[in-house]
Amino acid sequence: MTDQAEACAIEPKRSRSEPLLGPLAFLVAVEADLRPLLREVRRQAQPVYQDRWLRAFRFGSGTETVAWGGPVLGAPQAALLLEKLVALGSRRILFLGWAGSLDPALKPGDLFLPLRAVSEEGTSRLYTPEPDPQAPPGWSGEIAKALGESGWAWRTGTIWTTDAPYRETWGKIAAYRAAGVAAVDMETAALFTVGAYRQVAVASLLIISDELSGPRWRHGFRDPRFREARSRLQEWLLQRAIHL
Repeated sequence: MTDQAEACAIEPKRSRSEPLLGPLAFLVAVEADLRPLLREVRRQAQPVYQDRWLRAFRFGSGTETVAWGGPVLGAPQAALLLEKLVALGSRRILFLGWAGSLDPALKPGDLFLPLRAVSEEGTSRLYTPEPDPQAPPGWSGEIAKALGESGWAWRTGTIWTTDAPYRETWGKIAAYRAAGVAAVDMETAALFTVGAYRQVAVASLLIISDELSGPRWRHGFRDPRFREARSRLQEWLLQRAIHL
């Protein structure tokens, strides 16, 4: 009786019309980043599958497909798409998103690779009572190594994930900063949690888009460093798509 009560009513599954994916997948949060990425991927790879949220391609003479998912906004949507990727065969997922900085040293255009997340979103708690998930060290380490080989500078640390960006109070920001939290986003904690639950490797690579480290919120959406970082990172993802 207990087992039946704890069993999920809906399990993520692969339908007959959906492809069996290779182990590598990219999950992109922002449509403005995903759109140019897909445009270039279509020039270099053979499309295998496409729906509203997921596209799969085969590069060169390879037999495995590389999936590109998104856009996603917030923990629930990111977790839903991650569940689908896992059901279709993905085992190493790299998430690309944006984050706000709590640390004055992090500026728009900087890269942040979270190794731990503090969850203030609701999705994670439905998978585990543990509130603060961590990134799998092996996969995040591979991403860090690849970044280093390409000449990137980046920071690692802890990220705060929230469902409510308009409820990021200055009191919370000060408390999280004092606890050593470097940035805030809306997806990473849930992705780490679902990844651990499904026993797949999930890494999160974030571009700092705005600052919450000073007396006022400062957005960097038009900052040349932010725009350049987005463009350069898109090129990097394309170059590494077959090698990560």
